[in-house]
Amino acid sequence: MRNSIYRMVFLLAVTVFVLCGYGQQVSRWVFPSDDGKLSYLTTERGDRIMDFSHAGYEGGGVALPKVKTEKVVSPVRGVTDYTTVIQKAIDEVSALPMKNGFRGAVLLSAGEYPCNGSIQISADGVVLRGTVVNGEKKSIIRMGGEKHTAIVLRNTNTTRPSFDMGAGVKVTDSYVPFGTYQLHVTDASSFKPGDIIFISKPVTKKWVEYMHMDDMWRDGKHQTWLAVDSKLITERTVQQVEGNTIILKEPLADAFDMRFTSDETIVGHANGSRLRHAGVEDLVIVSPDQAVNHTVAKYYGLRINGEDCWAQNLDLYETMESVGVSGKRITLRKVNVIRNALHQGSSKPAEFAPNGTQVLLDQCSVKGDNIWFVGVGARIMGPIVMLNCRFLGNGRVEGHQRWSTAFLFDNCELPEGGIDFINRGEMGSGHGWGTAWAVAWNCDAKILINQNPPGTLNWMIGCKGKRVLQRRPFAKEGPMLPEGEYDCCDTPVTPQSLYLTQLQERLGKEAVRAIGY
Repeated sequence: MRNSIYRMVFLLAVTVFVLCGYGQQVSRWVFPSDDGKLSYLTTERGDRIMDFSHAGYEGGGVALPKVKTEKVVSPVRGVTDYTTVIQKAIDEVSALPMKNGFRGAVLLSAGEYPCNGSIQISADGVVLRGTVVNGEKKSIIRMGGEKHTAIVLRNTNTTRPSFDMGAGVKVTDSYVPFGTYQLHVTDASSFKPGDIIFISKPVTKKWVEYMHMDDMWRDGKHQTWLAVDSKLITERTVQQVEGNTIILKEPLADAFDMRFTSDETIVGHANGSRLRHAGVEDLVIVSPDQAVNHTVAKYYGLRINGEDCWAQNLDLYETMESVGVSGKRITLRKVNVIRNALHQGSSKPAEFAPNGTQVLLDQCSVKGDNIWFVGVGARIMGPIVMLNCRFLGNGRVEGHQRWSTAFLFDNCELPEGGIDFINRGEMGSGHGWGTAWAVAWNCDAKILINQNPPGTLNWMIGCKGKRVLQRRPFAKEGPMLPEGEYDCCDTPVTPQSLYLTQLQERLGKEAVRAIGY
């Protein structure tokens, strides 16, 4: 009898040891199944943690291209502003014909380049690159002059798709869950594989009231969270069509509950074009110190509005609201923001503003105080992934305002900062619920604040940090807001990286190797 008990205890111990991955726990929300692949806990309505692996250049798992140098710019004695010199080289490369999807790169030789204006890439297939010697970046853009952004990537003709609401077809599902790949419509005959479509979710009075966002007052003035009759737009690609079922290439980043959106949720074709296959690499950007409030700042680092664009191996010193992204399938890899001059005022700048869909921040970092390390803006439908990022200082990361959804913080470190999935209430101009369907996975932070918006979930899994309860801002009494989902607190879970594991399952080990892992 005793031997049988010992054998049972031994087998149980071995089972736990194997499942927990050498000391790691297993989340109940995402866990390895018997065949070694990930399984997902699904709610009664079908919501589940989404596959975030579609974030990044070319939809994830594709190596950033190595584009041939076509022009070289070198420092010249006596030149005090290189803006037009560098821009001329970019314009010349922009006029070249496309070869294998690219026109070419402009290389800045080692040295300093004072610039008093923005450098712009507005043609597809163009790259601005610095020189690296023994792993050290040697090309420095030193900002001066009037207010501007150091480098801007955008198509000057059409910067965003348009959406014809009148041409859309209605969704017939009573509920479309978060993370799903399919929806049903009244007539799918006009859609085919490869089409770029939009799903329009109307903001109704009934939904705003359900979210408790109709009762915000500040300084005697009513605050508007999301305007009734406005739209929340999700852009996706059609994978296939089966009858009146549209199967998407990328999962949906929000849920659609027809109790609140009625029959006004529609699907239609998106029209327009963005800048494509353009990048910035291997540069140092230096701004004068800006110990001021961000509302009067003069110098910003990088803006990308594009599709399948990237920035990698950049150091940005003292820029304000340093990196802003819009569009889709963007990778920021090893982009570092260093702020030594202390930002002034209670309203803070967001050093990374990844306001697009399928955006990947890989091994990026921020050093600074009194800032948002990452702040996602309004009406942004992810996925947005922060992978192996490090944020130093007392700042925070959050969906900053007005319903941004589906981001993943994967193995991020914030030793003196915090991760906030919160209701900002009357803060700002009525930012309200700024984060829904977000995941923090195996992160380490000083403070964790996780709240669940009505009808949705936010998850913190395998994360270390002090859990903090809060009321809605400015509320001095009453109940705390409901906590979001916490699982396996203070102990990492297996798999170590959710994004990389999802990527490998979807595209194989080569996809993981392609992005440097």
